[in-house]
Amino acid sequence: MDRYNRHIILSEIGQKGQDKLSNAKVLVVGAGGLGCPVLQYLAAAGVGNIGIIDFDVVEKSNLQRQILFGSSSLGKNKAEAAKMRLLDLNDSISINAYPEKLTYQNALDLFNQYDIIVDGTDNFETRYLINDACILTNKPLVFGAIYKFQGQVSVFNHKNGPSYRCAFPNKPKRNSVPNCSEVGVLGILPGIIGNLQANEVLKIILGIGNLLSGKLLFYDALTNQITTLTVKRNDTEIQKIISIKNDFKKVELNQPCEVQIIDVSIKDIINKKNIQFIDVRELYEQPEVKGLNVTKIPLSVLEDTIGTLNKDKDIAVFCQVGIRSKTAVSILKNHNIQNCYNLKEGVLEINEYLNRIQKQETNG
Repeated sequence: MDRYNRHIILSEIGQKGQDKLSNAKVLVVGAGGLGCPVLQYLAAAGVGNIGIIDFDVVEKSNLQRQILFGSSSLGKNKAEAAKMRLLDLNDSISINAYPEKLTYQNALDLFNQYDIIVDGTDNFETRYLINDACILTNKPLVFGAIYKFQGQVSVFNHKNGPSYRCAFPNKPKRNSVPNCSEVGVLGILPGIIGNLQANEVLKIILGIGNLLSGKLLFYDALTNQITTLTVKRNDTEIQKIISIKNDFKKVELNQPCEVQIIDVSIKDIINKKNIQFIDVRELYEQPEVKGLNVTKIPLSVLEDTIGTLNKDKDIAVFCQVGIRSKTAVSILKNHNIQNCYNLKEGVLEINEYLNRIQKQETNG
């Protein structure tokens, strides 16, 4: 009574509503920027059974926005570190940590153990996996996404409502859209979006308010503008997923094998003759690389422009932090261009090295 008093005295919740929260089972996929605030408020609200799945470990760069973690969490698995913090916040609930990656092989079995699924991930591959598994297990999905200063929130697959594929039927090519580790993110933004997600979870459990089912909310942190778009159910997209139910666990196993990628540093090839440097970031991304003759070909159009490349030259590909460039090299190799390398440093490190070389040459 003491812990949940402010809930219980709300006429819309009361003891019956708090009992609903206590009996609810919610799985949060990803204990990162979005997952942390979702988990914190669900635990504080008394959601009785919380699952956390995340294979990643806590790094120092996470602490700017992943508010469940501190310096003592560095190097620990995020799901397990989050569980320890949440049990300190509320030791009257049950928390299951799954320190593993969500896959086509484990998603259906895991989702069947919970009532609601929350998407706190940062890549399209996993978002589509989560959505499809929710369709097949008939679980509502509370979706959130962030990009620099903007965020999105929605509720998918709720009582025959639209799914994520109804809003975004075409999956982007892998790593073609940069995530926050490549372009950055305002630290407080995932807190805002994650809290909106947690609010939707509580409303689903309690059966109160108007859900964001059939709606996609956009939030801009720079202007405080909130826009809501209507999303309609697309039965064709949903039937596509239902039709592969028996083969769902085989989907990931049928993916083509990745090609071998050679990682190099700028210092290893800066003096190499007959080489072309390709920047696969989007045209608007900063900073520019100074001191190199660079061709800019965004990853999203690379396959369409392969014919313009000089195949007699070696190719060195780079991006913001060395993630999209790996994908670009895979694309080139799959088109029988083998003389290509991935510049494992991001743009800042490349510029730092080039500036250092220039200063050495200037000082003679």
